[in-house]
Amino acid sequence: MTKSSLRDLLVWQKAMSLVTDIYRATQGFPPEERYGLTSQIRRAAVSIPSNIAEGQARPTHGEFRQFLGHAKGSMAELETQLLIAENLGFFRDPNDLQLQIGEVGRMLNGLFASVSA
Repeated sequence: MTKSSLRDLLVWQKAMSLVTDIYRATQGFPPEERYGLTSQIRRAAVSIPSNIAEGQARPTHGEFRQFLGHAKGSMAELETQLLIAENLGFFRDPNDLQLQIGEVGRMLNGLFASVSA
């Protein structure tokens, strides 16, 4: 399996940007959510590029796919948590974050398919 540098993976770069934006967006959440929803959202966001990185470092396509699957799961978790935050009124308009999640999701699906081939 030919390995490129982790930093060369565009999906990893986009996921890293998403994490930064998530941290900024959750700074304004209520203080009582620091150990609740804020923490959950941030951990799910961090999990996406972390799983891409761990999978990319594994020696086989199958292992890489497994970790890409974990990243996809974390992305679904993040999307759900952002909807909860929106329902609670913590966001005025999370559309930019939802668009980023969609882009990362499409890229993950593409990478998953290419690793499967």
